[in-house]
Amino acid sequence: MTAEISAPRPKRKIHAPVWELTLARIREFVREPGALFWTFGFPILLTIALGIAFRNQGPQKVVVGVLEGPAAAETVRVLTATGRLAPELIAPANADRALSSGKVAVLVVPGPNGIAYRFDPSRPEAAGARLLADDALQRAAGRPDARPTTDEATRAPGARYVDWLVPGLLGMQLMSGSLWGIAYAIVQTRQRKLLKRMLATPMHKRDYLLAFFFSRLLALAVEVPVLMGFAYFAFGVEIRGSIVAMVAVCALGATSFAGLALLCASRAQNSETANGLVNLVTLPMFVVSGVFFSAQRFPAFVQPFIRILPLTALNEALRAIINEGTSIVHLPFQLAVLACWMVGSFVVALRIFRWS
Repeated sequence: MTAEISAPRPKRKIHAPVWELTLARIREFVREPGALFWTFGFPILLTIALGIAFRNQGPQKVVVGVLEGPAAAETVRVLTATGRLAPELIAPANADRALSSGKVAVLVVPGPNGIAYRFDPSRPEAAGARLLADDALQRAAGRPDARPTTDEATRAPGARYVDWLVPGLLGMQLMSGSLWGIAYAIVQTRQRKLLKRMLATPMHKRDYLLAFFFSRLLALAVEVPVLMGFAYFAFGVEIRGSIVAMVAVCALGATSFAGLALLCASRAQNSETANGLVNLVTLPMFVVSGVFFSAQRFPAFVQPFIRILPLTALNEALRAIINEGTSIVHLPFQLAVLACWMVGSFVVALRIFRWS
């Protein structure tokens, strides 16, 4: 009896479908330029931007104010010689504002009977600046402590970090609400083929786009009071300027970003494209426009470009009104920047907008 010899069965590949599907997903990812940029390119650009803003420059000079008077010039000379302080002459009428805005860490008041130091003890850099200034002046007078000193502790409104931060968060909220709310809504309507149906109506595309401007203005009635109310009751952040001026600046800022949102959504065919465009607009301004830290940290040669960004102009105007009580008529540059972005982006969006 002859034994049957069977051919060896081929080994079945384990998890072959999973492997092939995994390769397919990888190929899709590699072939999508937008995914590659947001995964690899943008984090690198963000690292470069933050690295420049917080680059190692050695100990930075602390800005101290010197009240104008007979001994002010000599005091400035002595403080400058330390190499660690940057003294500025301050007129008596501007002394309180310089402290409240954080322009100077401490105000040195030289007098015939000694020196007075005005500063807010709650500010971390104030005490250190006071010690540096006093050490330099005492040494110049021939240590040990040849000149009597007095400390005048102040609680300057608007000088805390949270006071500085809240207007930036308000500006960021207005930008995010306008760009994400408007651009996403338009693209979703286009994807559902609803925009095509509007072609059969007598509605002009100008009216359709303007409706988003007015809807954003109505939304401000909720957005601004909620954030500012929370900041007031939770942290004591007060509006030192005109509430009407603050609302007017918020409205101008929101409509400026609404114009940018219309521009991003005017041709986008799907939510992925719209998301990429909105991120391309918003994320760089999150970094450079002074939301969480001052835009002055960036090099001087990029400051003109940073200042013409809409979020930078909005944050500067809001901080001037909320923290310093500045009148809106003293903010012509910031208002002009916002108005140019609003008009320019809307005109371009109106020209290139497509229903499908």
